[in-house]
Parts: sequence; C-alpha cells; structure tokens
Amino acid sequence: MLAVDTGIVEEWLSEFKTLPEASISSYATNLKDKTALISSLYKVIQEPQSELLEPVCHQLFEFYRSGEEQLLRFTLQFLPELMWCYLAVSASRDLQSSGCIEALLLGVYNLEIVDKEGHSKVLSFTIPSLSKPSVYHEPSSIGSMALTEGALSQHGLSRVVYSGPHPQREMLTAQNRFEVLTFLLLCYNAALSYMPAVSLQSLCQICSRICVCGYPRQQVRKYKGVNCRIPVSSEFMVQMLTGIYYAFYNGEWDLARKAMDDILYRAQLELYPEPLLVANAIKASLPQGAMKSSKEGTRCIQVEITPTSSRISRNAVTSMSIRGHRWKRHEQPENGNDATELGNFIIPEISVTNVSGERTGNGEKSRTLAENDVQHIQGVQETATDPRTDSKGMPEIRRQKSVRKMMDDGINSTGRVQF
Repeated sequence: MLAVDTGIVEEWLSEFKTLPEASISSYATNLKDKTALISSLYKVIQEPQSELLEPVCHQLFEFYRSGEEQLLRFTLQFLPELMWCYLAVSASRDLQSSGCIEALLLGVYNLEIVDKEGHSKVLSFTIPSLSKPSVYHEPSSIGSMALTEGALSQHGLSRVVYSGPHPQREMLTAQNRFEVLTFLLLCYNAALSYMPAVSLQSLCQICSRICVCGYPRQQVRKYKGVNCRIPVSSEFMVQMLTGIYYAFYNGEWDLARKAMDDILYRAQLELYPEPLLVANAIKASLPQGAMKSSKEGTRCIQVEITPTSSRISRNAVTSMSIRGHRWKRHEQPENGNDATELGNFIIPEISVTNVSGERTGNGEKSRTLAENDVQHIQGVQETATDPRTDSKGMPEIRRQKSVRKMMDDGINSTGRVQF
C-alpha cells in the first residue's frame, strides 16, 4: 500500500475521534463522496498483514453501532470484501491474521439479530400470490392456476416465511460460519439500492472467486492467491445471486454475467438445487444484449402488462358485423359478375329478364310464376366473341347449350316457360 493511502486512512481515523456529536450527521452525509478514502480502505482490507487493518475494523464497527443511517451504510459497502478476506484466510488456516475481521463480522451480526430494545428479531417474508398482478406477471396469463389462487386469496390465505430468532454468536466455527455469513449477506442485499458502484463490483468479483477457487475454472479466470477450495452453502449462494441480479441492471453487466456463470458452475458441481433454480431463472430472464446504459441514473426492467379495461377487437364477430355483411351482399349490383375468367376463356352468364338476382325457394318460385304467367321469359341467348372486334385477339368462343339441370326455374332447353 502506498504512503498516500496510509496518510488518508490515518487522517480518517483521527478525524472521527475528535468530531463533536452535533457534526456527526453532516459528516456522515459527506463521507460517501470521499472516493479516495473508500479506495484506500479497500486496499487496507485486502492486506491482512497491514497494521491499519485492526483500527479500521474497529472504526467501521463504531460507525455501525452509532445509530446513524449513513454511517451504517458506509460500513455495509465493505461487507463483501470483508467476507472474502475472512474466507480466504480461513481456507489457508491462518486464523490469527483474520481476528479483527472476524470480530467485525460477529459484531455486525449480533447487532442485526436484535432490535433496539435487545429482543431477538423475527424476520417475515410474505410470498406474493399469483392471483394478484405485479410488475412481473399477470394473473390472466397463467390460466386455471389464477382461479385457484384467487379463491384462496379471498379467504385471506397467504404464505409467510419466517427467519429467526437467530442465536447470539461469540465466535465463528466451521459449523456456524455460513449461517452467520448468509445472514450478513441478507442484510447487505436489503440495502443494495444505497450501495455504490465500487461495492457492486466487489460483490461480483468475490462471488466469482469464492465459486471457482480450487477448481479448473480458476485457471481460466486467472485468479491468483488462494488455490484451495472454499466450501459454500446453498443458502449463501442464493444470497449471492440476489445481489448479482441487482448488479445486472445497475451498470455492472459484464462482471455480473461472469459471476453468475461461475455460481452456476459451482452449483452444478455441488448439485445444489436452490442456486441452480435461481441462476437458471435469472439467466432465462436476461435480455439478449448487454445493457448499454450509463452507470448513473435509475434502471428498470421492461415488462408487458395487459390493460385492466377490457377491449373488443376490431375483428370481433358480432351481430352488427354479420348484419352489415348481409346488407353489403344484397346491395351488390346484379351485373357485378358478368364474366368469370378461367384462363383465357370467358364464360358468359345466362341472363333472364324480369328475374332478380336472389335465389328463391321452391314455394316462392311457384308464386312468382303464377303472378307473371302473362309474361314470357326470353330464352338463353348464345353469345360469341368476334376476334375482329376483340382488341386482344381472343378466339371465337361458341357457347354450347347448358347441360345443367335448372331445377325450380321452369325453363326448358328452348328457353320457354312451362305452365
């Protein structure tokens, strides 16, 4: 670590000790903007043999228990890096150099599992009902399941998952290590929206390192330092995926994609069903291309929500549309289909005077002939096309007598009406 970084950290340590209590609030507000200090603190944490590591861990713990929200979040942003340093030192079995980091993690854990009055916390999580719409789904798109869930929701049935109470811990062992770390990562994920970009980058990097160290993929990633495998639990990997999913849409697409692939790789080796399910679900929901947006500003996930008001399609078949279609058919001119083209031939239509274009039934035809029995209907005239008058030079067509049996027309082959 450079001397400049050492000087920045030492100044920060002495500044808070002499700070009056009335100025703590303004000090905490401006602390998140000191990028040089944050970068120097990361360098101190990454060096377990540094002399400044113990006073830095003590200062961060003082921030966390001060009760000031901004100071609490300032400590939380270093939590992924602190976890990695502790796991790396534990894997190398050099527990003496990780004593201050272990004390800081235990202190944060013991503060979080109790409320302000000192009673154990019981965290509750209500699982959303599929029958109620959200930004992720519409009940109408699920089908029959929505009806079943809707019937249950009307009776006030909802599934609530409880976490806690958690026991106090005095030291970290191989049995309770990931129980404590999983709870700490849960607290970190609860404040993800307040974490800076450098903290999200640290989260993605340590997740990737934890999952591939000691495996063949470590050579592909070119990670150096720890070469032994770091054991992880299924619940801890699910919490890692929660933070990585947030990093996808907040400017860290490449690091988050690499970390998710490494977690999926480790979950397949360990045969953990929960991280496999969550990782594959995240992978299937990601857009095809990377998010090219800038790292500043808000992010959003585009979803398609059907409108609440019902709309009738323009092509819907209704009684009015059927009636209108019938009127259009009746209003068509009688000579609209004077000729039907079949190839290059034109078959003329048989025209009968004083006969409407509508088809009539047997009873109606007899009444029509009875009323017009004094009139004669002209026979069918044979038409031909003269090649001399046809501009297109079509050949002469001699129409043969129609062999079609004209039922109910009362017309014989000579075109006379039979009475």
